[in-house]
Amino acid sequence: MKVSIVIPAYNEERLLPASLASIRDATRAFDAAGWANELIVCDNNSTDRTAQIATAAEALVVFEPVNQIGRARNTGASRASGDWLLFVDADSFPTRDLFADVVRAIRDGRCLAGGSTIYVTDVGGALQRMIAIWNAWSRAARWAAGSFIFCEAAAFRQIGGFSEEWYAAEEVDLFRRLKRLARRTGQRIEILHRHPLRTSGRKAHLYTWREGLRFYLRTIVTGGRTLRSARDAHLWYDGRR
Repeated sequence: MKVSIVIPAYNEERLLPASLASIRDATRAFDAAGWANELIVCDNNSTDRTAQIATAAEALVVFEPVNQIGRARNTGASRASGDWLLFVDADSFPTRDLFADVVRAIRDGRCLAGGSTIYVTDVGGALQRMIAIWNAWSRAARWAAGSFIFCEAAAFRQIGGFSEEWYAAEEVDLFRRLKRLARRTGQRIEILHRHPLRTSGRKAHLYTWREGLRFYLRTIVTGGRTLRSARDAHLWYDGRR
């Protein structure tokens, strides 16, 4: 068994070193299972030291010139040789326990894809409550947060990977298609929750609540059209770090 870990990264020099160190330590769970793994960083047109940091960490670095997270994940996955793909965002810090839960889910034999609940350490009470609501909804609807997704490589390629029409919420679109495939094949989607993924709450510090509310209201009013535009989905693409 081999797992390919794919990290999309756009101007991530500040958080990428700690993320890569966390991922490297977490892969000991794969070593304990006797599994191979590879680490792929997709430099999504960064203008900082993202690529150099990834190279120094002995990751395979690939380049994607178009700033779009789904496209970056697809580009990284196109170079992967693993039986399973594991997508981790560059501002996230998985643990060995979480990777061990991935091993158990895969070894069960019925899992097609999955994700994890999340834990954000540096945000206040209101946002913590919103995250708790998301975690409950994620488990009920079997939608994984984009910061941590694992999937059979063959299934990912069968459904065409991430849609490159979406600039945000691309993980929801992916899991809609994965759930349809799982129903056809008699498999399941699993959202892990025993060891939530620790991830950065930096957007809460980089953007005001008015900016966030304005985006989400526009998304509702336009029926989601904002999710298909890099300009409208500026919370992900304007380069604030």
